[in-house]
Amino acid sequence: MGLYRDILPDHFLSLVSNLMTILSQLQGIAAFVHTVETGSFTAAAARMGLSKSTTGKGVARLESGLGVRLLNRTTRNLSLTTEGQDYYRSCVAILEELGAAEGRLGSGRDSLSGTVRINLPISFGRLHCMPIITALTVGHPALRLDVTFADRRVDLAEEGIDLVVRLGHPGDQSSLTGRRVAWQRSVICASPSYLERHGRPGTIADLTKHDCLAFARDGRPLPWTVIGDDEAVHALTIEPRHVVSHGEALRDAVVSGLGLAYLSTWLAAEDLRCGRLEALPIPTPDEEAAISILWHRSRERSHKVRFVADALIAAFTPVPPWEES
Repeated sequence: MGLYRDILPDHFLSLVSNLMTILSQLQGIAAFVHTVETGSFTAAAARMGLSKSTTGKGVARLESGLGVRLLNRTTRNLSLTTEGQDYYRSCVAILEELGAAEGRLGSGRDSLSGTVRINLPISFGRLHCMPIITALTVGHPALRLDVTFADRRVDLAEEGIDLVVRLGHPGDQSSLTGRRVAWQRSVICASPSYLERHGRPGTIADLTKHDCLAFARDGRPLPWTVIGDDEAVHALTIEPRHVVSHGEALRDAVVSGLGLAYLSTWLAAEDLRCGRLEALPIPTPDEEAAISILWHRSRERSHKVRFVADALIAAFTPVPPWEES
């Protein structure tokens, strides 16, 4: 600013200097929070779109200005000091408040901007989430989607994910927020052609006489959840004739007449409606696993994240589309 000292008023120069200090502090706070959440300067830099050096220096300047050490640094990892733990909670509150202010301003605008990083289960995400998410870009050309697919449980902080759709237990409630939008339920089913050839099993015991197809995760066939004669829920271990580790491929195999399978209704609903599959009279739980939409608490009030989350919540509640008829 030395170039302008002779032509600008002192009070204006003081204001600019103060603003630059505030911006530097905010950058340092953001770098600090992202470093804590991801566990490294490298991952934090990738999330922020900055270099590792810039991120590390931002945290160092923040510590220097405060006169305290916030992070313990070793060659293997980073950890919060006692002062850093208290300061981290305050920083998250500051960023949430800034996000809330941005959300209040953004709610009055017609357009959204920036990137939302979303992780979806492979088959459920492709079939039921992507049509909703891609429709959001209509009318919001500045909104960017970064969508990944995985059936494993991703770590939102470590992998820089803003929002996740999760099947099953929602996970760490201390760092994540969101809501359950539906329950997954499954039925034992087969194609009419298979049942005409092999007969229709009516009890759990009858299943041992049939070709059963299993869904595998991490190389292990998953059990079928059934309700026994005692009206209790049981995890039934089957001896599969065939094992398939992709949901849609498993459904296709059942439709083709390869055998019986335990399929989620969100996967098999259309085939059941059209008669390509027939549900067998073996009772299964109505609430097998939760379907949840989750995001990190530090981005709870981000307008763009809530925009995507609200669209998914509206699409799946009060009754998810695959359960409507």
